[in-house]
Amino acid sequence: MNQFMAFFVGLTPAFLWLQRLNKMFKKYICPCHCLAQTEHLEMTCKICGSESKKVFSTKVLYKYDVDYFQCTQCEFGQTEKPYWLEEAYVSSMNLSDTGVMLRCERMSKICTSLICMFFNRKAKYIDYAGGYGVFTRAMRDIGFDYYWHDPYTANVIARGFEGSLEARYEAVSTFESFEHFEFPLDEVEKILKLSDTIILTTDLVPDVPMRADWWYIAAEHGQHIAFHSKKSFKIMADKFGLNYYNTRNVHILTKKKLGLFASAFFAFPFAKHLLYVGYFMFSPFLKSRSVSDMNSFYEKPA
Repeated sequence: MNQFMAFFVGLTPAFLWLQRLNKMFKKYICPCHCLAQTEHLEMTCKICGSESKKVFSTKVLYKYDVDYFQCTQCEFGQTEKPYWLEEAYVSSMNLSDTGVMLRCERMSKICTSLICMFFNRKAKYIDYAGGYGVFTRAMRDIGFDYYWHDPYTANVIARGFEGSLEARYEAVSTFESFEHFEFPLDEVEKILKLSDTIILTTDLVPDVPMRADWWYIAAEHGQHIAFHSKKSFKIMADKFGLNYYNTRNVHILTKKKLGLFASAFFAFPFAKHLLYVGYFMFSPFLKSRSVSDMNSFYEKPA
């Protein structure tokens, strides 16, 4: 027993030296570690390539401390590298998205007006990142030749009308998806292979700098990692040779020039509301595909 006591007493100076080394590490090495952390105070903007500065940190998925950044030039907001996405997408349709049905109902009416006013209503369309297929089915019920695509979600409502990524379409609609894109420019380039026109929805950043209490941050589910401004959309449009039109959270990126009327119309503060109301004017002149779609699944007699 005395031998063990002597052994531990003999180790005491070594422990004291370790404590001193630990203090020296904190005093002289730790500052370098802190400098390494400050590298995360800035990022490069994914839209314009300018400096993007940290504006706040918040808890994502209730457990990860995540830094958020905003571009000093185009005001585009982004998170640090989103290492938590696999966990965030356990389900592609997040639990808190209670507005999915209301959104599809509203956007089916708004898009009816947009198509009738500015595009070919007899052409083919596709809903990109189309979820369960609710919007695609609604647009076919109204009378449009609409198709669905979503590699991450099951097509429950618009089965039989899956769109091909090898085809071309009059326009691509994609709602509440741009805030999910880790690399927005790559996604836009991919979508433009399908069409010269993108009709999308995403909320614009309301403040500069961006605030942690903005509801659209949606840190509880962690899927929102990109936050656009009008400036970021205009820069993105210029990069791809597109024209940009906007009314509130509805955006159109298109190679087509929609004319002076469109420019004046979208400048009107209540343009989105007029598009919604316009549906009731256009819909009587459209023929629903509900019955013809149903009949297309029946076996034809020999």
